Amino acid sequence: MGVSENTTGLILAVASSAFIGSSFILKKKGLKRAGASGIRAGVGGYTYLLEPLWWVGMVTMILGEVANFVAYVYAPAVLVTPLGALSIIISAILAHFMLNERLPRMGVLGCVSCIVGSVIIVLHAPQEQPLNSVEEVWNLATQPAFLIYIAATVSTVLALVIHFEPRFGQTNMLVYLGICSLMGSITVVSIKAIGIAIKLTLDGINQITCPQTWLFITVAAICVITQLNYLNKALDTYNAAVVSPVYYVMFTTLTIVASAIMFKDWEGQDASSIASEICGFITVLTGTIILHSTRDQEPPPSSGTVTWYVRGDSFKNLNGEHLLHIHESEER
Repeated sequence: MGVSENTTGLILAVASSAFIGSSFILKKKGLKRAGASGIRAGVGGYTYLLEPLWWVGMVTMILGEVANFVAYVYAPAVLVTPLGALSIIISAILAHFMLNERLPRMGVLGCVSCIVGSVIIVLHAPQEQPLNSVEEVWNLATQPAFLIYIAATVSTVLALVIHFEPRFGQTNMLVYLGICSLMGSITVVSIKAIGIAIKLTLDGINQITCPQTWLFITVAAICVITQLNYLNKALDTYNAAVVSPVYYVMFTTLTIVASAIMFKDWEGQDASSIASEICGFITVLTGTIILHSTRDQEPPPSSGTVTWYVRGDSFKNLNGEHLLHIHESEER
């Protein structure tokens, strides 16, 4: 008996999370090594480009992204997208052992929540309908329900870019993240269509000459560029520890909605399976938020330095204030 497409997609999604989670640690170790012998990347240095370990991390991340891309070809987004949270678990665990970054108890709870939610999603994930041509994907993309979603998405993005970004972009991160997440949902369905075209072409059914294939490629390129642009704005303006979980929640939710509308992921499933998937999804989101919240539990290092002077029988600070007096005992 052959392996089902859902199982193939599951294996690729888990492998993708393992590669991407490991890549963060490898790149961070490479950055530390480079910073020890040259100018740190955080202050504008590029010596990390000469560090082999950083390149190992970069190659590992590319492999993870490729595996994630192929996973969307075999499995529905409702299965693949939430499993991206596993990369956070792998990164947190490896950081605990390899970088000596403490994983708090709440962080362990977050890991467990992500794992439990992922298992629930995997056990109740729907089987995807087989597609035999890009034309079939195009027919799904032009159905009225998905066209309404596209119209609502584009209208909301334009409103956010034209009206809300100039007024609230620097004070409300939901403006930037809303643009990223909405465009990201279209990116995923476009990439899935491209992946199906590549898969069919490799199977001997040429889809490269189909105009729909190139239209999906164009849409994906525009969405990716827009998505990265506004994600960089969000990260540059707001705390990354807050941006990451909020973006993950919004992006994953909208991606699942877009995929469910276009590819009818939940068609044929009973209410209990759909409810179980939603509960698993909420569990994964909760675990992700808990994991990210533990990043800010460590006390920040002091921004300045204090110099102490010892003079006579007391310690003094720079202002000359006596802070601690030493009294010698007269008993011998």
